[in-house]
Amino acid sequence: MITEIDSLIYQAEEEYLNQKDLGVFKTQVLYLAERLQTYEQIRDQEADIFQQMINQMINNFPDEPEAKVERALKHWLMILRYSAMAMISNDPQYLEQRILEWLPEQIAAHQTQEIERSCFNYLRKILKRELGDEKFALLQPYLEQSQNVFLIQEKTLEPA
Repeated sequence: MITEIDSLIYQAEEEYLNQKDLGVFKTQVLYLAERLQTYEQIRDQEADIFQQMINQMINNFPDEPEAKVERALKHWLMILRYSAMAMISNDPQYLEQRILEWLPEQIAAHQTQEIERSCFNYLRKILKRELGDEKFALLQPYLEQSQNVFLIQEKTLEPA
């Protein structure tokens, strides 16, 4: 799961880590501590973050069926949770395997692309404000990975 740390642990089974590898190990452990703090903050503020999103989405999509907006918000709740776990483990494949392999088809089937795009933009703004630049930077690659998968999916579904 945490590949850099795992590989160093396996390497240490055969011999002690040299100074360079030990430095890498220490850096990864410190980086893990930062990611865990960020994860805890996201977990603790999730309800507030999504209440802000709900308020914004209701204002911006008043004519959309409530179930459609709710579905999009649930998607981004799942994406945030899985992105946070991918961030902890520093593993983009975790996110892809858990959610990005099947969710784009769901979004296309329910035609929520515009709502999803707005959810992403609001979530990004809220998280950046709530987490601050440094912590947000740890999570950002995983959120963008999700957005990129949706954009690719949208392009493949467009009429020729």
